[in-house]
Amino acid sequence: PQHRLYALTQQTQSRRVLIHSFTKMKFNNDILTTDIDLVLINSDAMSDAHTDRLSSITVIPNNIAYIIFTSGSTGIPKVIQARHENFIHFMNSLVRIDVFNKDDIVVQIGRCSFDIHVQEILGTLMHGATLVMVHPGGTIDFDYLSNTLRVKQITYMFMVPSLLQSFFTFIAQSSKTATSKYFRSLCSGGEPFSVQLSILIANNSMSKYNVWNYYGPAEITIACTLHLIDVKASSRSIPIGRSLPNYCCLILNKFLQSASVNQEGELFVGGMSVFAGYLRRDDLTAKALVQIDSQVFYRTGDLVRIDNSGLLHYQGRKDYQIKLHGQRIELGEIERCLLNITSIPACVVMKWNDDYLVAYVQSYHINEEQLRQHCQSHLPPHMIPSIFIILDKLPLNPNGKVDRKQLPSSDFSLSTLLSSDKSDT
Repeated sequence: PQHRLYALTQQTQSRRVLIHSFTKMKFNNDILTTDIDLVLINSDAMSDAHTDRLSSITVIPNNIAYIIFTSGSTGIPKVIQARHENFIHFMNSLVRIDVFNKDDIVVQIGRCSFDIHVQEILGTLMHGATLVMVHPGGTIDFDYLSNTLRVKQITYMFMVPSLLQSFFTFIAQSSKTATSKYFRSLCSGGEPFSVQLSILIANNSMSKYNVWNYYGPAEITIACTLHLIDVKASSRSIPIGRSLPNYCCLILNKFLQSASVNQEGELFVGGMSVFAGYLRRDDLTAKALVQIDSQVFYRTGDLVRIDNSGLLHYQGRKDYQIKLHGQRIELGEIERCLLNITSIPACVVMKWNDDYLVAYVQSYHINEEQLRQHCQSHLPPHMIPSIFIILDKLPLNPNGKVDRKQLPSSDFSLSTLLSSDKSDT
């Protein structure tokens, strides 16, 4: 929206905004803009710029490389500042474990509001790999995208799980298994990776390649843990894996003591890629960054556990804990219970009207009674949703993640809710 763009330019005190044909009408005359379309087709458009001064610019590793916005609890987006050294160490970590290398052909999927696009574009060019851009809207035009992946011989692709689920469903329905013929690394992150998605990929790939589960908030520069998924293996959940090189992960309880094996705790991330802080928000930075043994750690707000093999498992958000009728409930635990049903690739559980739990479930092959019976077998009564809403597809935001704000309104009659509660007792 235009008013949001204006607010962001004011918040960052931007001195110039790059625009193109689709965005030139979004900004008023108070903002200095440069039409990138003119620059690309007319070299004279930059004739008044002092391009010779570019060689005199000195950049040191500690300088800010880019900023990116993330949602804020007050409704005002937080501005994350990442240094050049943060990004360089992250990219070097990927290269060290061969997730990415200079011979890769990378397709650019991520939107500019999602920090993965920095890796796709700048990381690819920085290491001398090949970058393939798709046309506007090409990431959701699956017929076009599948042909592009095959013709351009793409070896590296990143997609969020929700979009990847839809894409491989298309591949299965259209019998285009040759789409992934040249893949070397298929990466996904930003949301939990479901077992059903793993099975879908395994059943619709004609060649063997590595499937990686990324985890990491933007504050630690794109990703801090990775897990190589065995898509042929039978498993109940997909871990987020182990720390990348140059990163350090701690699981701490509320007293900032180390959690035991399989004990849930908050994830703290340290290392060379922890961000510089929030732009002009020292108060938020002070809350997010803590010193542990003279090292700076970012407190993620994510709950994880470590298993006997040393693998990290995502458990949910600290701020997704609610109280219902005096009892504390972790919504992520209910979601994980539902995701253990192999026919469910995605689900969201929310509190409705401060009195009831509502589960939104994506599935074609299950009904409400089956969902309720599954929950009754695995959860205590106070954690069983009162209402299950089954959708063919959960709504996605522009980054391809599940958009909670776009879920259908939970407009239920009191009699419906009371009858569902009786069935739980």
